Amino acid sequence: MVKKLFTALMGIAGLISTSAQTDTSKKAAPVPTTTFTYSVDAYYRADLNSAPTGTTNNLTSFTNSAGSFELGMASIRVDHSFGKVAATADLGFGRRAGEFSYNDGLGYPVSSGNGYTSLASVKQLYISYAASSAVKFTIGKWATHIGWELLDAYSNRNYSMSYGFSYGPFSHTGLKADISLGGKSAFMIGIANPTDYSINTSGNNMIIAQFSTGSKDDKFKAYLNYQGGTGVDFSKISQFDLVLNAVLSSKFNIDYDGNIKTVKYGSTSNSWSSHALYFNYDPTSKFGLTLRGEYFDDSKNVAGINSKIFQTTLSGNIHLDNLTIIPEIRLDNASTNIFAKSGSANSKSDASFILAAVYKF
Repeated sequence: MVKKLFTALMGIAGLISTSAQTDTSKKAAPVPTTTFTYSVDAYYRADLNSAPTGTTNNLTSFTNSAGSFELGMASIRVDHSFGKVAATADLGFGRRAGEFSYNDGLGYPVSSGNGYTSLASVKQLYISYAASSAVKFTIGKWATHIGWELLDAYSNRNYSMSYGFSYGPFSHTGLKADISLGGKSAFMIGIANPTDYSINTSGNNMIIAQFSTGSKDDKFKAYLNYQGGTGVDFSKISQFDLVLNAVLSSKFNIDYDGNIKTVKYGSTSNSWSSHALYFNYDPTSKFGLTLRGEYFDDSKNVAGINSKIFQTTLSGNIHLDNLTIIPEIRLDNASTNIFAKSGSANSKSDASFILAAVYKF
């Protein structure tokens, strides 16, 4: 299957290349452009269950702390383009970057990585070639197309992450083709290493794909995402994800992210699923609110939680020029007693508070 897909991608490139060679029209010489993006973030998280020392009651990515001021990530991204060719180098330093590239360097947890320390700072690194106005090829490592939330704190309205993001893919390393279908519709298909592996010694690969479309005024957008194939542990993986965005007014919009991931070992197949809704309200340009509600079902213990969880997160976004202050309250309610509580037995629920500062420049 992988060989057939690779042959198809190369066939598209050949046809486009032949067409380009017959174009005798003169065009202006391309002008190189370079864009730099920088960001930093830090936060404080309090676990309101007063969890015992050494326990955080945090089951999602990037905020695994309690009662501690923490550094998030310092990030620098460089985008350069020249004619039909473009390249991106996106580097991150800090705990957030280390957790994102958890298979690289020393790994997360420590001693689980591939030993290539410098790779742990590479969030994205890819080169693109626009074979035509309708087809673009990309090779390297890039953030996943699956899901609504993103690694960079400035790209999210909530500071803490959803379960769907935390247990879904973070990144893909491989080759993909982005194909415009006309209007607002597009299709992406590619071949990649097993999920989140920038180095692949297993010989296994994943197929990734996305179909996107939207209304002419961009007030409604839809993305159907997929990944499937064989993991480094030779498990069979299949994941489908649907993202919907609806702009209802200049001050209010709604986002939905729903996905299901199935993992098969031998003859045993089990799944986890996540459904998240984001209600975003911006009464002024200086202040906004986001209410996230998510139902995460891992009752088959595919993700390692072995419970059903409903989490509600209310986040404020206070904008002071390039600085965003995010006060956040989060409630997690599970079907089983998975949260530690000081001085008593485990609890089905947990509450936490975060105060985060995010600066982009």
